[in-house]
Amino acid sequence: MTVRLALSVNGSRLNSSIAQLAQIGKLTGGGVSRVAFSKEDLLARKLVESWMREAGMTVRIDAAGNTIGRYPGLREGAALATGSHIDTVPTGGHFDGVLGVLAGIEVVRVLRENGRRLEHAIETIVFTDEENTVIGCKAMAGNTVNNPEYYRRSDGTSIETCLAQIGGDWSKIAEAKRHPKEIAAFVELHVEQGGVLESTGDCIGVVKGIVGQYRLGVTVTGSPNHAGSTPMHARKDALVAASQMVLAVNKLAVETPGEQVATVGYLTVWPNATNTVPGKVEFKIDLRDLSETNLEQLLAKMKLEFGAIASATQTEIEITQLLHVQPTLAAPKIQNTIVEVCQELGFSYRHLISRAGHDAQVSHAEDEYTSPAECTQGANALLQTFLKLDRLYAAKGDR
Repeated sequence: MTVRLALSVNGSRLNSSIAQLAQIGKLTGGGVSRVAFSKEDLLARKLVESWMREAGMTVRIDAAGNTIGRYPGLREGAALATGSHIDTVPTGGHFDGVLGVLAGIEVVRVLRENGRRLEHAIETIVFTDEENTVIGCKAMAGNTVNNPEYYRRSDGTSIETCLAQIGGDWSKIAEAKRHPKEIAAFVELHVEQGGVLESTGDCIGVVKGIVGQYRLGVTVTGSPNHAGSTPMHARKDALVAASQMVLAVNKLAVETPGEQVATVGYLTVWPNATNTVPGKVEFKIDLRDLSETNLEQLLAKMKLEFGAIASATQTEIEITQLLHVQPTLAAPKIQNTIVEVCQELGFSYRHLISRAGHDAQVSHAEDEYTSPAECTQGANALLQTFLKLDRLYAAKGDR
């Protein structure tokens, strides 16, 4: 069904901007390499800043290096915010993060062309280093680690140097924190980092929240003995024990009621020799779910299972918590508004959980793809959502 809108984005212009930005850091295989703080990242930032200004936005760089374009509203106060990131993994694609930033700029372009200002200002934000340290969004939320060494790059470059290159200032990082009253709502358009919408044929995913996450390091210690002279009943095989634990993680995730996912994607074996019974194994577990209670219950069950396996295999285990991130639920009011927009535009939709952990088709790959029509549909949904939220929050005093 085609719906004629009083205001709609210019799909050709939006997709042309996506293609133009993809030329910065272009790889021979068709992907993009635009790692944060690289010369390609700096060039992309300058281009995006120029587009913001051309659209009538004022642009500032905060202490964390976040680029913030602001289109003024009819009144002072909280803004409706959007945005994402333009840095990539070393072999990334054209759309991850980029669509969210450029759709935000396109929304402002359309408003300005039509002589429209909303009651609220609109902010489009380019977050710093979203593919690695996520220092930009962490600083805006007031959650940075107060130790510059934590953010040192793998090549040894300090975070002080990195931020200075893009207009930030580590010594003033606390000033990047935003007060909740400064932002009435944040709505991010993002390509799906999975294949659910593609498999169901739905157009829009309405995110229920961003999953919580536990990341655990597990060390299994046995006894490294000769493979030929050590009888089977006398072995303390760390790899046999670790293998059973990996299978237990998968079984618990599959059989426990809920929407959790669990992954063991890292494993090392010592001494890693063909003729030696493994004496030590280290592996890492990634647990994610929108329910913190479910995560805690899953973790407790897993530890009990690991204890039983260690006892049966005569091995010892040590579990270290490497990361814990609480789930973040999306505001029901905003979810409902997006659903209303989809219904009015005739866009099929589905409620989804954001499992990637840092972003609101498959991404992080050179061949990620979202069609021009789909990009345009998403941007129109963003525009109409902002129009509705502007009226809603203006009538109710922002929140």
